[in-house]
Amino acid sequence: MEPLLLLAFAAILITCVLSGHSMFIALFAGWVMFFGYGLHKGKSVKQMLLYCKNGIAVVRTVLITFMLIGMLTAVWRSCGAIAYIVYEASALCSPQSMIIVTFLLCCLVSFLIGTAFGSAATIGVICITMANSMGVPILYTGGAMLAGVYFGDRCSPVSTSCLLVSTLTHTDQLDNIKRMFKTAAIPFILTCIIYLVLGTQVHASGVSNEARTLLAQNYVMSPVTMLPVIAVLIFALCRVNVKLTLAISTAIGILVTVFVQGFSVSVIPQLLFSGFHPANADLAQIMGGGGLISMFNVIGIVCISSSFSGMFDGTGFLDNIQHLIIQLSEKISPFAAILLVSLFAGTIACNQSLAIMLTSQICGPLEDDESQFASDLENTAVVTAPMIPWSIADAVPLVTVGAPSLCILTAVYLFLVPTCNLLAQNLSFSKVKLWIHA
Repeated sequence: MEPLLLLAFAAILITCVLSGHSMFIALFAGWVMFFGYGLHKGKSVKQMLLYCKNGIAVVRTVLITFMLIGMLTAVWRSCGAIAYIVYEASALCSPQSMIIVTFLLCCLVSFLIGTAFGSAATIGVICITMANSMGVPILYTGGAMLAGVYFGDRCSPVSTSCLLVSTLTHTDQLDNIKRMFKTAAIPFILTCIIYLVLGTQVHASGVSNEARTLLAQNYVMSPVTMLPVIAVLIFALCRVNVKLTLAISTAIGILVTVFVQGFSVSVIPQLLFSGFHPANADLAQIMGGGGLISMFNVIGIVCISSSFSGMFDGTGFLDNIQHLIIQLSEKISPFAAILLVSLFAGTIACNQSLAIMLTSQICGPLEDDESQFASDLENTAVVTAPMIPWSIADAVPLVTVGAPSLCILTAVYLFLVPTCNLLAQNLSFSKVKLWIHA
C-alpha cells in the first residue's frame, strides 16, 4: 500500500506543478491520504492529529526564523544593501565575464539573504537582464544563476533550508556551515573554471548600464548601507544566536532605511509585513519583495510537510522503505544511498522542504554521526531538489528570470557538489570495507 500511496501523491504533485495549480492542493490531498492511511492502520483521529502536531513542533523554531528572514529581506532591499552590491559589481562586467559574474554575484547575495527564490528575484533578474542586453546566451547565464542562488541556500547562516537541516539533525547550524564550505571547496573551484571557459566562447558585445543607472537614481549609494550585512557576518562568526542576529540586522537596516534612504518611520510596519514595493515600476521589478507575507507560502509548505513527517513517524509508513535503504547502504555507501533517496524524495515531493524531511526521516539510521548526516543532507537533498524539472525549487527561480528549464544542464555546481562528495566518501567507504575483509 505504501508505494502506491507515494506514487499517487507524486502524480498529484506533478499534475499540480505542470498545470499551474497551487502546491497546497496537492499537499492537502497528500495529507488526507496519509491521514486515511493512519486510520486504516488502526490509529484514532486524535492520535493522527497528535502526530501532525508533533511533526510541526519539531520545526517551530524554523517557522519563527522564517518570519524574521522575511522581514530582514524586505529591509535589506529598502536600505540599499543589495542595491549597493549590485551597483559596484556591475561596473566590472563584460559579456565574456557575465557567466562567472552571474554565478559569483548570485552566490554572494544568496549567502547574504539565505533564500534561493529571493536571490533569483533580485540579483538573478538583474544579472540575466544585463546578460540578455549583451547578447550572452541565457542557457549559460540561467544555469549560472540557478547554481549561484542555491550556493547560499545551502550554507548561509540565514538560510531556511540550512536551518531546517540543523533542526532535523539536532546539530549546530554554524558548525554545519563550516562543513559546508569545506565540502563545497572543490565543486566551487571547478564550477568557476567551467564558467570562465564558457565565457571565452561568448561572442557578444555591448554593455548595459541600465541597472546601475536605475539603482543610482533611486538609492543613496553609500558603504553605510552595508552595515546590516556586516552585522550578520560578524555575529555569525561570533556564534551569536541566529534569531538574535536576524533581529539586530533588521533593526540596523531599519535605521539605515530611515536615516540614509530617507524613508518615513510610519512606513516601517508596512515594510516589515508586506515587503518593499517601490513606486518606480522598473525598480519594483528587480528590487521589490520580502516582508513577513512573502514567507507565508513557505511556512505553509513546511507546516504541512512536517505534519507528514509526524504521521510517517507515528504510523511507521516509511519503515519498509527505510529497511531496504539500510541494506542498500551496506552495499554501496551511506552517502550514495542518501543521494538516491534525495533524488527520489525530490521527484515525488516537488519542493525542497519536503524532500529534505523525507530524506532525513528515511536515512536517519545510516549515519551515527549527526554532524556527518547534516552534511550529507546539505550535499544531497538541498542541491538535488532544484535538479528536478517539475519541482518548484527549479521552476520558480528559472521562471522568475525568464530562463528555460534546459538551464538545469548548465547549473554545474548543483551536479558537482553531490558528485565530488560521492567520489570522496565512496573512496573512504571502499577502504573501510577492504580493511574489514582483510
